[in-house]
Amino acid sequence: VFHDPQGLIDLMGGKESFVEMLDSVFIVPPLFDDSYYGQVIHEIREMTVMNMGNYAHGNQPIQHMIYLYNYAGEPWKAQYWLRQVMNRMYTAGPDGYCGDEDNGQTSAWYVFSALGFYPVCPGTDEYVLGAPLFRKATLHFENGKSLTIDAPDNSPENMYIESLKVNCVDYSRNYLTHGDLLNGGTLRFDMGSQPNMKRGTQPEDYPYSFSNELKK
Repeated sequence: VFHDPQGLIDLMGGKESFVEMLDSVFIVPPLFDDSYYGQVIHEIREMTVMNMGNYAHGNQPIQHMIYLYNYAGEPWKAQYWLRQVMNRMYTAGPDGYCGDEDNGQTSAWYVFSALGFYPVCPGTDEYVLGAPLFRKATLHFENGKSLTIDAPDNSPENMYIESLKVNCVDYSRNYLTHGDLLNGGTLRFDMGSQPNMKRGTQPEDYPYSFSNELKK
């Protein structure tokens, strides 16, 4: 449902029920069904060892899931779990991927997430926000413009977005557009150790969902 998370939220009884189900993925016992394979494959073993419930990052179809918190008004939970995945499930060693790389998907997820955003739905021009991993990164585009992602207070403890400014203007939305990025400039993330439960909580801050068009 990449193009319509709101439709799924409605089917599941609303935002609170939806977020509760997202939360549950990380706290249920790490039990997996291996009947399809007839044995415990390495991806299953790796996910069990990581002890993140039933969240199986090595199974690529789930890799957008954490970003769905942004569609339900609790983006700080996405910020927390994205940092957990980047820190716990990736290393610079020979076994640095949790599961298969699969044509670059697993590393592409990391690169996008480390920059602070991710293309949940390729059919839109939106990149859904997580939180940057680094204190500073600069992207140079083919149009000659550059985008600086600045998060000077970023640290292992300061994983939450306190505020975001896009070219010095306060920005509350849980996504950036392709045009926002290609125009260049600066994304200034003020990071903190406690979640900001007021930022990105209004429906106008949520990324695109097809069902919202039907409600207009």
